[in-house]
Amino acid sequence: MAKSLVIVESPAKAKTIEKYLGKKFTVKASMGHVVDLPKSQYGVDVKNGFKPKYIKIRGKAKLINELKESANKADAVYLATDPDREGEAISWHLANVLDCGTKYIKRIEFHEITKRAVEDSLNHPRDIDMNLVNAQQARRILDRIVGYELSPLLWKKVRRGLSAGRVQSVALRLICEREQEIKDFVIEEYWSINGNFKTAFKQQFQAKLLSIGGEKIQITNEAQAKEIEGNLKQEKYQVSGVKKKERLRAPAPPFNTSSLQQEAGRKLGFGARKTMMIAQQLYEGIELGASGIEGVITYIRTDSVRVAGEAQTEARLVIEERYGGKFLPESPPIYKTKNTSAQEAHEAIRPTSIARHPDSIKAFLTRDQFRLYQLIWSRFIASQMRPAVFDTVVADIKGGANLLRANGNTLKFSGFLEVYQEGRDDDSQEKEERLPELAAGDVLDLIKFDLKQHFTQPPPRYTEASLIKILEEKGIGRPSTYAPTIDTITKRNYVLLEEKKLKPTDLGQIVVDLLKDKFSKIVDYEFTAELEELLDKVQEGETEWVKVLEQFYQTFNQELEEAKESLEKVEVPLEESDIPCDKCGLMMVYKYGRFGRFLACPGYPECKNTKAIRKIWNVKCPKCGEGEIIERKSKKGRVFFGCNRYPECDFLSWERPYQTACPQCGSMRVVKGGKLDKTLTCLKTGCGHTEKLEKD
Repeated sequence: MAKSLVIVESPAKAKTIEKYLGKKFTVKASMGHVVDLPKSQYGVDVKNGFKPKYIKIRGKAKLINELKESANKADAVYLATDPDREGEAISWHLANVLDCGTKYIKRIEFHEITKRAVEDSLNHPRDIDMNLVNAQQARRILDRIVGYELSPLLWKKVRRGLSAGRVQSVALRLICEREQEIKDFVIEEYWSINGNFKTAFKQQFQAKLLSIGGEKIQITNEAQAKEIEGNLKQEKYQVSGVKKKERLRAPAPPFNTSSLQQEAGRKLGFGARKTMMIAQQLYEGIELGASGIEGVITYIRTDSVRVAGEAQTEARLVIEERYGGKFLPESPPIYKTKNTSAQEAHEAIRPTSIARHPDSIKAFLTRDQFRLYQLIWSRFIASQMRPAVFDTVVADIKGGANLLRANGNTLKFSGFLEVYQEGRDDDSQEKEERLPELAAGDVLDLIKFDLKQHFTQPPPRYTEASLIKILEEKGIGRPSTYAPTIDTITKRNYVLLEEKKLKPTDLGQIVVDLLKDKFSKIVDYEFTAELEELLDKVQEGETEWVKVLEQFYQTFNQELEEAKESLEKVEVPLEESDIPCDKCGLMMVYKYGRFGRFLACPGYPECKNTKAIRKIWNVKCPKCGEGEIIERKSKKGRVFFGCNRYPECDFLSWERPYQTACPQCGSMRVVKGGKLDKTLTCLKTGCGHTEKLEKD
């Protein structure tokens, strides 16, 4: 009896689905795309309607023949690639390659790999959506045009091996402009004054000086601060007014692709690429013991924060059982997607079974899989809970013409905070500040004034999370493109990742300056965002994909021809280090290779000395007492810390060293814990000294 054939992209996905469908179906994997534009040719006929030339991907001939053979034996073929533009294009290419003639061949889609979802998709097959295909095709051709026409110009005028792209060039511009903001920033000194007061009932609290004589204070130096302090001490103080109110704090919506990448970066320290890799594993299926293989989260490439009604119903049952009815809102919350072009057929990223608590499957997950699943589960459950409730108090304190203000913030009902608190890029978290009971007219005793010096801070360099956030806000690219974009600009040595911050190299700055000067549209924020909107219109069937390409190419080609005529050769200066070559004495320079930056002697070819870059922590080795601790990397790229006398001394630690020694025994300490609960721990056996690290 003939079977039906289902084709997906990956073997893991195929294995999971095959378990659900049984003996009447054969499930095969295409291993992603089966055809693509050729690597060695342009592959786009610009003069004839931007007609693409698709060829079979090298090494896939055998796989394609196997798929054809299976398709010819099957009574029906179902293309079950991912439910997005890329997946639709893969299905279209598969349909053309299989060449099944009049055989029944249909597209099916599901947003979670569960038995119910897969079986339901087979009951609702459809034709391939050519609007989705053309939107993907237009994006692919746009990227090919930029890559194959602009990159050779960069090779000729700057350096071989460079590349330019629509989204990567704009992302690089953001990073370079932030670096310039940091360089241009002028640090300014300022002071704050806080008064410490005592009520008639001996309760103490603090209030901040806001204004003098109705004018907001600006204290720029210590002398001014002390003069104001002297005047403040002469006054009598009392409460002039108290405002109390209840403030609600709503939970964040469940994850979409972008917010998942951002939060995994903040809370777990994952890069965007790592986040998507692990999320893909959770989506495609995990072996869960007796239950077999199950997809434990829904589809991971989505702009939407919509939640299916059945998922909300299940979430309410879980919340009531685990936390109690008081945490349930009267009706399930509805979240609106900020991006108006998001595909609302998609859902937010959530667990496929809300009742599947992270601890119940921890034994079947790797450490990183568990942490990411726990993050997704907690965020989703929290999104379905009641808001947190805070009692806030604002008390104004008057003393003569001086106004001080005290703020109190007390958690009254934890709500969703019982489960989850969203991370922030600035590391700040809402803290409880209790005030004593105050009323207008209360006379206060002044204890003292605290004078504190501050300095304005430049904007921080982008992390992967904060870069993704600004790209999304500006409408540049789509969430599925962010991870490969960051990966590309790092591999091209346009940026360095230093302490998880993105810092542009001289090469990156040169490329951005060149693009801004000669290809203003390519790195223009609004133009790039408008192009994304046009691709969305192609997807919705509101415009023709060829018209979008014609509109883009007209401007791009004009800028390209002008640049070829006017652009001079650009020399990339060598970045000198402060490390002398131990063979000839010249100061070594930074260069780039397959594995990133390294040190090389500028005397090449006479001196061919090179060195790996290793960060020295200025901490003595706790094992031998002679060597210094240096930062190293394992074969898998994980950072660890070891003695620079290796192999004579084999000390190593996965935890980061701390600069100051243990106050109890003088030995080396390391930083342990998460982002918000770091501790310093002594490594010496028998010491055991630990202390909380307030600020790293």
